[in-house]
Amino acid sequence: MIDSPPPDVPPPAAGLLGARGLGVHAGERKLLADLEFTLQPGEFLAVLGRNGSGKSLTLHTLAGLRAPATGAVTLGGVPLAALARSEIARRLAFLPQDREDALPLSVFEATLLGRHPHIGWLRGESPRDHAIAQAALERMGVAGFGARLLATLSGGEQRRAAMAGLLAQEPQVYLLDEPTNHLDPHHQVDVLLAFRERCAAGAAVIATLHDPALAERCADRVLLMHGDGRWRLGRTSEVLNAEELSLLYATPMRELSGAGRRAFIPA
Repeated sequence: MIDSPPPDVPPPAAGLLGARGLGVHAGERKLLADLEFTLQPGEFLAVLGRNGSGKSLTLHTLAGLRAPATGAVTLGGVPLAALARSEIARRLAFLPQDREDALPLSVFEATLLGRHPHIGWLRGESPRDHAIAQAALERMGVAGFGARLLATLSGGEQRRAAMAGLLAQEPQVYLLDEPTNHLDPHHQVDVLLAFRERCAAGAAVIATLHDPALAERCADRVLLMHGDGRWRLGRTSEVLNAEELSLLYATPMRELSGAGRRAFIPA
């Protein structure tokens, strides 16, 4: 198991998010054992693994939405379990794999909800909150849908609107579960670049992905989850290769390269 620090990031020892001896189980299945990492400002960490390997459950655990089987998660060096949900919401944003909005909200209203962790009980949204929400919609390319009900959007449009809400939340840490679901190739790249921009501004991202090529393009480090407790964590250039991916996906993988990019396909 390898845990390498991201390059050129000089950060506090506690980091933004950390895992210490973290174990994730599903019933009797041990999906992840003794995970150790510290997520630093400016870092993008991609998580890869087969279906059922525990990627989503791990993200839920890191978000404090389920208790770890072993170990602990820390946010800014403080155990997550010791923090109020309101404090967590100001510092950490979570995108579930599939989001269902039961309330009949417009796209703008749903995005504005991302500002509420920063708004007191007796306060309404300020012009600044509205401006932040509008800018987030514009960055996700859905500003033209602001007045429409979420339910009227396509699956991909709803996905980008959901991520606009996370951008409006302006946390320190983004946890994204399959953010590229329902998106065409252009928007897959664009939304990941939007979160890389947040990393450049000092935030950090953990994203589960299906496509190793997207991880190669956007991630500083990659966590490979085998679904039986085993994992490997390291710099993208060191961990992301055909040999490791063949083991991870239990099928021979081949690396292709061109124009400064790498892609991986079944051999």
